[in-house]
Amino acid sequence: MGKAAAAIAGVAFVLGCAGAAAETYPSRPITVVVGFAAGGPTDGIVRILGERMRASLGQPIVVENVAGAAGSIAIGRVVHAAPDGYTLSLGHWGTHVVNGAIYRLAYDLSRDLAPIALLPSNPMLVVAKKDAPAKNLSELIAWLKAKPGGVSVGTAGAGSATHVAGVYFQQHAGVPLQFVPYRGTGPALTDLIAGQIDMIVDQASNALPHVKSGAVKAYAVTSDTRLASAPEIPTADEAGLPGFHMSVWYGLWAPKGTPAEIVDGLNAAVVAALANPAIRARFGDLGLDIPPRAQQTPAAFAAYHAAEIAKWWPIIRAANIKAE
Repeated sequence: MGKAAAAIAGVAFVLGCAGAAAETYPSRPITVVVGFAAGGPTDGIVRILGERMRASLGQPIVVENVAGAAGSIAIGRVVHAAPDGYTLSLGHWGTHVVNGAIYRLAYDLSRDLAPIALLPSNPMLVVAKKDAPAKNLSELIAWLKAKPGGVSVGTAGAGSATHVAGVYFQQHAGVPLQFVPYRGTGPALTDLIAGQIDMIVDQASNALPHVKSGAVKAYAVTSDTRLASAPEIPTADEAGLPGFHMSVWYGLWAPKGTPAEIVDGLNAAVVAALANPAIRARFGDLGLDIPPRAQQTPAAFAAYHAAEIAKWWPIIRAANIKAE
């Protein structure tokens, strides 16, 4: 081989290597780490989204369930992963807001993750046992204030959404509450249906089936609009408790340092999935609200996440809520 031919071959080799190194993202499956066991609501959301995201990205979404410490172990796994877009964190208000107030985390929830997109949210419902005499939220608050022996409110344990929601309700309504911790919302709802406790402020997706069956009474939803799947339930603002807003929202993050073009590509896949009529219907059936398009950008999500931390950390710390 002559010198010229050798030089051309060398250039071709270098260019080939450069092309391989600059391969189009994604070129292999993407892992989404979830901090809870398979079959739960968080796991379900990523699997519903993953079906449509695959169509946009051309690669499958693989779910990795890393349970433990209320999801904080799973987030740490992503924080320390390579920032190449192949390991993502899907969590919610509890894992990415509350945990920062009740756990000593080895990472910073704001600085060590790159926000990709805000996902659907699950507003809370104020529900009481079916023989509660109140016909509306104002009457419920009056009944709770006058109830002899105090009011028993079920929670899924310290720092759970039901616990924080109960504390928030207590502050807004000025009602002294006695919190009864359970090992999950399922047992708490069972006792509420049986009349063993007075009320619970639970996620709509959990409580709504029991409301529709008549097993419990619903008095308000904690979002600023009524649920499409239960339009007869007023918002807290409409029912006389203005400002009582709370949702267990979900989100998708990448490790800090992930290239902006990868974050934008992942965001585009999420936005396309959330715009799909079939996906919207599935989330609606679960009682989930899809955020407006303007709130689905990485920048809007980052601002929202920061605002939620600023709102909830003082409330949680003032209530002296500690991890169990």
